[in-house]
Amino acid sequence: MPRIYLPITHLDNNQIFIAAEKAHYLVSVLRCKKGDDLIIFNGQGKCFRTAVVKAGKKEVIAEVREEFPCNFEPQMHITLVQSLLKGEKMDLVIQKTTELGVTEILPVISERSQIRDTRRIVRWRRIAEEASRQSGRNGVPAVHAPVDFRDFLVSQNGKGIIFYEEEGMKLSEAVSSLGPHAPSLIIAVGPEGGFSEEEVISAQGKGFLAASLGKRVLRAETAAISAVTLVQFLLGDMG
Repeated sequence: MPRIYLPITHLDNNQIFIAAEKAHYLVSVLRCKKGDDLIIFNGQGKCFRTAVVKAGKKEVIAEVREEFPCNFEPQMHITLVQSLLKGEKMDLVIQKTTELGVTEILPVISERSQIRDTRRIVRWRRIAEEASRQSGRNGVPAVHAPVDFRDFLVSQNGKGIIFYEEEGMKLSEAVSSLGPHAPSLIIAVGPEGGFSEEEVISAQGKGFLAASLGKRVLRAETAAISAVTLVQFLLGDMG
């Protein structure tokens, strides 16, 4: 059954009106037609089982048949702080870490970042929305505009892990030392070439733990996906 995200706050005569790009997507891509079933999730823990009563490329109208709670989000609020990566590498990180359950994604400009700005924020948000829909999540991660990594650290006082290939404790030890009741966690992953020693020391000064992903050198995008996967596993969210 097709699923789409729509931030619904109220119903109009038990109907949901879907316009513009999303209507075109439903009709042209998902091939929805009158009479088809459709699940709509609002990103706030509610899902609507609907039937399409009008299917046009400019407007789709769905009639609500059932409203039910749906919450498949991880218990821990995970923020991925990812140094900007070139081209499709960042797209891949946004897509896969959304599927894995991150709550927020904050791109940062670090000392060794090969790009210093981007115009891809809208694209990344669309990727996150599509990945949420595909993976059955009922929420869409917030994808923030990039900030300088040093500016990010200034405002931080929460629990976090920064990955540093030069040295660092085992990831399992780092997660265990955070304690079982931490409501949120920040995972910081560097660019091609990793974080500099000065950046790691600054992060440690704000309470971050430096951890390693092992002896093998991973590509930046592989490191981000692996880090989120392993943290989710160690927290008990995956298996």
